[in-house]
Amino acid sequence: MKNILKVCVGIIFLLPLGGCFGEDYDFSPPTVTISPTVNDIVDTDLKEANIDWKGENNEPYKKETGNISKLAMKQQPLAVGSETEGNVRFDNEDFSVGGLTISVLRNDKKQELKLNEQDRTFNFPKEKGKYAIVVDLYTDRGNAQYVGNIVVK
Repeated sequence: MKNILKVCVGIIFLLPLGGCFGEDYDFSPPTVTISPTVNDIVDTDLKEANIDWKGENNEPYKKETGNISKLAMKQQPLAVGSETEGNVRFDNEDFSVGGLTISVLRNDKKQELKLNEQDRTFNFPKEKGKYAIVVDLYTDRGNAQYVGNIVVK
């Protein structure tokens, strides 16, 4: 009876370990999505612009974009209200975030947007017009920059 109990206890402790071996990690840069928090149904994926990343087995992944404003304006625009609260999300987070900044570009002028790092919310610009939005992500796996097109109405 003691042997059966020992086998059962052993199996109970070993089963959860099986889940650890079966995990699949994504080492690629994440997909970054922004949306106004008033309507999370309407969102847009940002386009990778400049990437310096370590992928699986520390394989380097690099991408360089010369004119990020031009790339941003080619993207599907996201219409938002003036000073609407927005949020930024990642499709995966198999990395440690060291820093995250959000800014907008308009007429070659850069404006940093204040980011709440706890829930990753920010406010879109007050002034109406077309903007390139830029998200800079700094992690233990490297750096990634993403751009998108927003229209403040």
